[in-house]
Amino acid sequence: MSLPLVTPAPEADALRRRSLRRMRTLALGLLVLAAVVYVATWGQGGFLGYVNAGAEASMVGAIADWFAVTALFRHPLGLPVPHTALIPRRKDDLGRGLEQFVGENFLQPEIISERVRSAEPTRRAGAWLAEPEHARRVVAEVSEVTAIALGKIEDRHIIELVEQVLVPRFAEEPIAPVLGTFVVEAVRDDLHHGVVDLAINELHDWLVVNHETFTEVIGERAPWWAPPRLNDAVTSRLHSEAVRWLADIRDDPGHRARAALDSLLARLGDDLLHDEATARRAEGLKLRLLEHPQFVSTGISLWQGLRNVLRDALAEPDGALATRLRDELVVVAGRLRDEPALQQRFDRVVSDAVVFVVDRYGTELTSVITQTIERWDGAEAAERIELHVGRDLQFIRINGTVVGGLVGLLIHALSQLL
Repeated sequence: MSLPLVTPAPEADALRRRSLRRMRTLALGLLVLAAVVYVATWGQGGFLGYVNAGAEASMVGAIADWFAVTALFRHPLGLPVPHTALIPRRKDDLGRGLEQFVGENFLQPEIISERVRSAEPTRRAGAWLAEPEHARRVVAEVSEVTAIALGKIEDRHIIELVEQVLVPRFAEEPIAPVLGTFVVEAVRDDLHHGVVDLAINELHDWLVVNHETFTEVIGERAPWWAPPRLNDAVTSRLHSEAVRWLADIRDDPGHRARAALDSLLARLGDDLLHDEATARRAEGLKLRLLEHPQFVSTGISLWQGLRNVLRDALAEPDGALATRLRDELVVVAGRLRDEPALQQRFDRVVSDAVVFVVDRYGTELTSVITQTIERWDGAEAAERIELHVGRDLQFIRINGTVVGGLVGLLIHALSQLL
């Protein structure tokens, strides 16, 4: 099945066709002029004899070059002369040759690497992105594409991901070593202190503000026979002691409760790593969580919340998220533009990436040339190629006419001298 050659710009092709027609007319006019001069000076001697010899050689050169140019695209005068209509008959060979030429001379790793680095892609990209208006355009495009992508992800896709990929994977992976290592490292580097401080502050502030809620909850646990006045006194005292105790823990980094929590976490991490009973309990808890119906529902709810927040944030061109992205992009772009060491590092990464792609897929890329040309219709391919290069090829005919005449004149002069 032949592949039609699509005309991308009919107006441009019409202009090429007119230009080709003018050059053909000029080349043919020179041939006709040489023929007229040859007939007019036939049998003359002296100076006209020289003119006649030059005109004769001009005709020979013009006809020979017309034959050579025409033979590329079709049979001259429709005659099936051997080695004519080269492009229609041998387009497949030409395609394979062009594929080899491109592969051997353009898709070499050394050439590509040098070309990419000389182009300075990092510096140029940084200079372009450092302009606030350009950064705004990039963030707007990325935000729009991200919002569209988020809209394309349906809840069923997340359900399938959780049920068919995440849950089986989490079920197979032992959690005790990972959790134990995390707890041990967190305690060793005091990473949990920030979380503890946040929890104590929030709990203290909540107790201070919600005195009535605390006393109601504690009062519900009081014996039925206890007098209400006694219950109120006890719950109020418990509230005061709880607030004071949390304040002491908050203000004293060396409080005994903090030390007890550190010891508890350290022992828990060690048990998760070395105690089989603790590891089994952790695995059992993990499996119960994964098998609970609410696990998938919770995952969907978290995804929906995250998606809605992101879509709402991306929908505001001058919102906090877009503004932060633009500011960070301008800062990073400024560093890429102004720091040569950073430019060299990123240029090397880009160069290596391009070389990897070409080295891995270069054959497939160049094979597109052969595969495409093989599917072209031979006659149409010849017509299209002639339309693009035929005008310049007419200069061969013109030069053949002029040079042939000069050579003929020189040969006639030498023959007269000898």
